[in-house]
Amino acid sequence: MTEQMTSGIELMFTGMGIVFLFLTMLVVAINLMSALVQRYFPDIPASRTVPGITNDIDKSVVAAITAAVHMYRKKHN
Repeated sequence: MTEQMTSGIELMFTGMGIVFLFLTMLVVAINLMSALVQRYFPDIPASRTVPGITNDIDKSVVAAITAAVHMYRKKHN
């Protein structure tokens, strides 16, 4: 019985060690890839406007959409 317990504990620590090493290597690889991406592909500053959306939307359309959303929420709550 003692030999089986020793083998079980040995196997448990071996498995936990392998998982720990794999997760450590995964964290190192992710950090390395992140550093490489940030170095060679820096962030492009975001523009203030979304392309394709114009600011000349009719106020009556906005009012109609707002009223429709309000009525839908009121009906389904």
